[in-house]
Amino acid sequence: MRNLGVLISALALVACDSADDRNNVSVADGGAAASCGLAPDQVGTFAEVPSGSFVMGRNARYPEERLNARLHVVGFQMQLHEVTNAQFADFVASTGYVTSAEKDLASGRADAGSAVFHQVLDGSMASNPWHLVPGATWKTPDGPDSDIAGKDHHPVVHVSLEDARAYATWADARLPTEVEWEYAASVGLPDPDVTTSGAYAEDGTPRANTWQGVFPFFNQDTDGFAGSSPVGCFDADRNGLHDMIGNVWELTDTPYADGAQTIKGGSYLCADNFCLRYRPEARQPLEKDFSTNHIGFRVVRDDAP
Repeated sequence: MRNLGVLISALALVACDSADDRNNVSVADGGAAASCGLAPDQVGTFAEVPSGSFVMGRNARYPEERLNARLHVVGFQMQLHEVTNAQFADFVASTGYVTSAEKDLASGRADAGSAVFHQVLDGSMASNPWHLVPGATWKTPDGPDSDIAGKDHHPVVHVSLEDARAYATWADARLPTEVEWEYAASVGLPDPDVTTSGAYAEDGTPRANTWQGVFPFFNQDTDGFAGSSPVGCFDADRNGLHDMIGNVWELTDTPYADGAQTIKGGSYLCADNFCLRYRPEARQPLEKDFSTNHIGFRVVRDDAP
């Protein structure tokens, strides 16, 4: 049985340093447009991440990140983008798959549901922005009366580790390990010496879908999005990958602790004053059978021998 208080509290992550002047930066065109995204022939394609080495946990900000060891990684292929609603819908149509959140609801579990973020509007630090919503699923992301109409190219969310693994198997792929994910994100940074460069340019211009403002009260939406964005709305990294930083957290195939899996990359809820995990080395746990509206995944394939 889930400890719901612990789960919902953990989703808020760890508070950190106060916001800096990048929250005062504006983008003349309002950021990425809602109609942006990848060309149809790019959806579902993979980029080559070549073999190489990197320092995992470099420039760690939080204790759980402090490995600081040089590792060699064998090359692999990584999908250009997070798995989308349309891709997951094809999987469900082909297999009849039922997600963990849907199974829990059907079984009548007292703690059935998936976590949904609601922005705090009353200015109270006592208000919890996270709510366990029965009926929140990949196809009804805000609850039973919602749908994903017009969001085919947004990342699929409300998926558990089991759901992500099932999709990956169907797609003749697998989830990346934490090492593979962090390696790809690190060597793909626009400025390899600045671990936040995947989220912001030197002048403060957003390079990813994160939170600009004071979380969880005020979001300036400088990047053009208050929630998730269609995949590929922001420039590709040096590997040709989109949205490795921000948009939604991504599940990996690496355990974090008993009953929990490692997620990477941060999301549209990561802000300077709270979370600050839009960096390759950032890591957080997610209970294996739990899901939220800001966590998805992408898949990888091994290079042919």
